[in-house]
Amino acid sequence: MAMEQLATISFDIGRTIGRIKPMHAVGQPPIQGWNDFSMFHFLKEAHIPYSRLHDTGGAFGKNIYVDIPNLFRDFDADENDPASYDFSFTDLLLAELAANGVEPFMRLGVTIENKSDIRKYRIYPPKDFEKWARICEHVVAHYNDGWANGFRYGITYWEIWNEADDRANPEESFMWCGSFSEYCRLYEITSKLLKERFPSIKVGGPASCGFYAAEPGKPIRVNPALPDDDWRKTYGTHFIDCAHQFLDHVRDTASPMDFFSFHSYSSPDLLFQQTESIALELERRGLNDVELILDEWLPDACLERVHTEQQNAEIASVIVRGQHSPLDMLMLYDARCAVRNAYAPLFNPMTARPDGAYWALFYFGELYRRGQEVFTSVEGDCARLCAAAATDGADCALMVVNSGSPS
Repeated sequence: MAMEQLATISFDIGRTIGRIKPMHAVGQPPIQGWNDFSMFHFLKEAHIPYSRLHDTGGAFGKNIYVDIPNLFRDFDADENDPASYDFSFTDLLLAELAANGVEPFMRLGVTIENKSDIRKYRIYPPKDFEKWARICEHVVAHYNDGWANGFRYGITYWEIWNEADDRANPEESFMWCGSFSEYCRLYEITSKLLKERFPSIKVGGPASCGFYAAEPGKPIRVNPALPDDDWRKTYGTHFIDCAHQFLDHVRDTASPMDFFSFHSYSSPDLLFQQTESIALELERRGLNDVELILDEWLPDACLERVHTEQQNAEIASVIVRGQHSPLDMLMLYDARCAVRNAYAPLFNPMTARPDGAYWALFYFGELYRRGQEVFTSVEGDCARLCAAAATDGADCALMVVNSGSPS
């Protein structure tokens, strides 16, 4: 029988210590079918602040959403002509997000091609980097400046590509069949143009695959304790090398970088060790003002764990612990309602109703809408207990999570 563990949780309503950060943002929203947005109200009810539009709608962005090849179908067309663009379905999507109080976190690039071993379609580097950047400029102008019968949404975050580091051999990649140096060059050209044209937006990347091989408590470098045959070292060494190359390139070319984005599908403790490593690396390089955004995460993603009480508790734990970490934003991957999918924990695919993990985001949303964090402390022997509280000046909400094993 498990020993009883006692802890004391205290909070001081009169002692505010900063803002509640957007730790409950999500990946792609729960589109049903081609353009059924009827589940978006669940995002509104949980006060979800952002939805990252990557892999939106499924393979190839369903050939209609967000991806640059869907918005600009003929790369040889005139990028200055509104008739060259097809914003139809993405306009509908962004209007529904806006109606539900969710700001899109725009990924400029393409959807992952999981069957790229059969054939690669859109994941080669653009044949003209400068033109690709100008296409992105017109996409931003459509949604923020009203260009081409567009909108003035004031979308803040624009991320350049996704996981260009996913394989050391580009021909084995699902995301970027070019050298990582080519990606760095694309980032440089695009970020400079976008920030010159739209100084108020935030641009960033590289949407790194992550830092699974990082040595705990150190700036990003390979953990010498990992065996050579450990998958984290096999793949993770390349991810770390690419991160250094990217940061060096940004520094050496004075490329704009408002945020650094990365991914993790590790257990909560490892996830925060990885976060600390990249935070130390940014600090070491003097990049203290760069936001740190973990925009794909899910604890130990696999079919055996999705929708389980243990993973639900770990999701809640990461969100609360994230509030007290160097992270500026967390974006759970993702908010689809999907059958047999290890990366869709929020909704029961049989009923299209919220599942346990959704309520973790919902309850944190109650803190987020109040705005100001109040001092909270947890004392005692329960290592898996964490808490956060917030106030809007009129009332207060407290969220407590115990992610320890029920046994």
